[in-house]
Amino acid sequence: MTIDQATPLPSTAPAPSLESTGIFRRDYRLVTLGACALVFLAAFESLAVTTIMPLVSRELDGAALYALAFAGPLATGVIGMVAAGNWSDRRGPVGPLYASVAMFVAGLLIAGTAESMPALVAGRLVQGLGGGAMTVALYVVIARVYPPPLHPKIFAAFSAAWVFPSLVGPFAAGLVAQLTSWHWVFLGVVGLVVPALLMIIPALRGLRGTPDDGGPEEAPGRTAPLDMSPSATRSAGGYGRLAWACLAALAVLGLNLSAGLPVAGGIAAVAAVVVALVAVRPLVPRGTLTAGRGLPSVILTRGLASAAFFGAEVYLPYLLVERYVFSPTFAGLTLTGGAVAWAAGSAVQGRLGPRLENSRAVRIGAALVLGAVVLVLVTTVLHWPAAVAIAAWVFAGAGMGLMYARLSVMTLALSSKENAGFNSSAMSISDSLGGALSLATTGIIFTAFTTTSTDSTTAASFAGVFALTAVIGLAAVVVAPRVAARKTSVRRK
Repeated sequence: MTIDQATPLPSTAPAPSLESTGIFRRDYRLVTLGACALVFLAAFESLAVTTIMPLVSRELDGAALYALAFAGPLATGVIGMVAAGNWSDRRGPVGPLYASVAMFVAGLLIAGTAESMPALVAGRLVQGLGGGAMTVALYVVIARVYPPPLHPKIFAAFSAAWVFPSLVGPFAAGLVAQLTSWHWVFLGVVGLVVPALLMIIPALRGLRGTPDDGGPEEAPGRTAPLDMSPSATRSAGGYGRLAWACLAALAVLGLNLSAGLPVAGGIAAVAAVVVALVAVRPLVPRGTLTAGRGLPSVILTRGLASAAFFGAEVYLPYLLVERYVFSPTFAGLTLTGGAVAWAAGSAVQGRLGPRLENSRAVRIGAALVLGAVVLVLVTTVLHWPAAVAIAAWVFAGAGMGLMYARLSVMTLALSSKENAGFNSSAMSISDSLGGALSLATTGIIFTAFTTTSTDSTTAASFAGVFALTAVIGLAAVVVAPRVAARKTSVRRK
């Protein structure tokens, strides 16, 4: 987790002394609690859906749309990030925050009352759009309300708000689904979002309007620990970037749906991937798609790591439920183990500091993720005990925790003051679109190998998914050594 202390704040922020301030002092207590509650609920919902989706898919006969239920929100979340950032720059964060929370709640209601898989996916798309926008709007509020000395504390609180749901979210979601209905995993969150927003409203007074420095724009949008850098919210392009983000999201959705085309499905899938790559080019540094040494490879590695990790993680509870007859509650504990290991890996790299080189941390992390995915693949193919896959995912989480923070550090270290915002937002977009494209492709593979005569999924379906994510993980391992900038030789006179 990195904090860009150079991000300027408008003069409306108070100027307290460094020693006496805190994010829970009277002036900030409600907005701190409300903002952390919204982050907590977004994190809980993300982990909860991963836990219950095997049950939902079985009940709604939605195996063909399983991947879209995860890839879709990631894609629409990118649109929400850019749109909320543009709106915040021009009008301040109040309107975007209200609108994004309303859309997030609307998505929860649609998904929670869905009686078919297409209806649930529609709710997830709306939820992703609102969730991405809500994250950006929250970050703008934080930048406008808190003085710079409090930024490390509030972003640390945000990080904790993501870690805690990792410990209780999967188990709680599985328990709710078993004791009542999976519908309440969505609907139950609705009643908690509104009180969280109400706590922030007092701090929103006087925040309307455009800050002098243009205001923050982009923020990361991921269903796991975030890069909490305020520089990740700075504007980098306005409506042009919004158009490219929309095109990329539509391409991802088209890739998901291409499997349903009886004749031209393969052609449509290839075309969707090409369009997505063309659309993402203006959103990332030059040379990213060709693994240019230094910053471009940092951004690309982030996307590849997300694609490998989340592409496999989404199907791991599904594997445990379908093949090993786990209950949703205990299948969700696999996610808890990975999340705890993620937090531990992040803590270890933070404690080691400069003793562990950034590039080495990234290489080790990528290798751990690849090894874990390969172990899950072998477990699936050879019918090894489920404990092997569960233990492997602990190593995957540790690898992500080890390299994620270092990729954030390297992004800022390789950026200038003028392009730090664009580069940080590019990292977030690579993160989200990498995961979305991976999930869309794994969905096609999973559907292709699923038997048409019965609703049961075969070993080949899961093996195909984990084989693809292993290939992506291998690509991350290959690109990882290129994150180090090329050393320039200095000639002696």
